[in-house]
Amino acid sequence: MKRLDKYLEEVFLVLTLAGMVILIFAQVVGRYVFDSAPSWTEELARYIHIWQVWIGASYAVRLRAHIRVEAFRNLFSDSFKKVLDTLSILVWFILALFLAVLGTQLVFSSLKNGQTTPAMQLPMWIPFLAIPLGGAGMSIRLLQQLWFIWKTPVRSEGGEAV
Repeated sequence: MKRLDKYLEEVFLVLTLAGMVILIFAQVVGRYVFDSAPSWTEELARYIHIWQVWIGASYAVRLRAHIRVEAFRNLFSDSFKKVLDTLSILVWFILALFLAVLGTQLVFSSLKNGQTTPAMQLPMWIPFLAIPLGGAGMSIRLLQQLWFIWKTPVRSEGGEAV
């Protein structure tokens, strides 16, 4: 379970990147060598990229790699930094949960309407599914961060745990 938690998003992102590179390469070769390229390769690469963005957002939360401005935060003591970090993560968690819920509604709406993609005739709920999965992934990763923040002891000025 720990390996799944640690590597699931990373493996997904690497494999989909490789697939997307192959699709785009085939599109370029088809266009410039054979003067004709199937339109489905461009569409599939686009939907793979959408999945990469949403799953990558969850992965970036795990790595704590999202952009943040810490100048204000760094003005405070370590114990107050925990409070600020908790507040920011809770606001972010609410937004991620909101994305997961509304994304799920979008998936069900698309499923109900029977909407399909233009070139591949793929059910549109499949590309849309990236939104609730990415939101849920971010929510889980944010809860993990909250756990880590409050599990880690606050350091005093001398470097001792308080």
